[in-house]
Amino acid sequence: MTDNNIKEIENLIKIISRLPGLGPKSAKRVVLKLINKREELIKPLTNALAQVYKNVVRCENCGNLKSVNINCICLTKNYDQICVVENIADMWVIENTGIYKGHYHILGGTLPTFEGKNNKKGLLIDSLVNRVKKNSVKEVILATSATVEGQTTAHYIQDSLKDYKVKITKLAQGISVGTEIEFADDGSLLSAFKNRSPIITN
Repeated sequence: MTDNNIKEIENLIKIISRLPGLGPKSAKRVVLKLINKREELIKPLTNALAQVYKNVVRCENCGNLKSVNINCICLTKNYDQICVVENIADMWVIENTGIYKGHYHILGGTLPTFEGKNNKKGLLIDSLVNRVKKNSVKEVILATSATVEGQTTAHYIQDSLKDYKVKITKLAQGISVGTEIEFADDGSLLSAFKNRSPIITN
């Protein structure tokens, strides 16, 4: 006996298998669970996804997620410290440690190492500079990953802020070389934040 190869199910499996940590086998298990619990899971999930698609967008100023009907927190409160991260997952990891309670700036990725620094590919670096200027920010914490791309991005941001009177710090060596923030353990992040060091500019 062979599978029915139902088109709708096959398409759903393909979509779910694109999610982080889920391959085709895991996606099949997820789809089976959804089908078996269609009233409890499929209806509310469909509604929740539709609401997120309709009402949640990325803030063009700080890169965080926001409701389309509400101003982002970066525009409604005063602050003098910004922690710069590559993506929202990095921000969530840092938030979970409880070590940092200030504002964030989510770049949306990193600079390509070998394509030149002018190729920012939609990264929110210019808006970071504008935030520093408008809010009289005293410290910018560079919490980019300890990868070549992360460090390249950090150096570019440092250079972009060299004409402003702002303290620029970077995470200490609690984060080992090659480590992405999203996958760093809480202990390493705590150590890196507590022992962050200022960047000396020439």
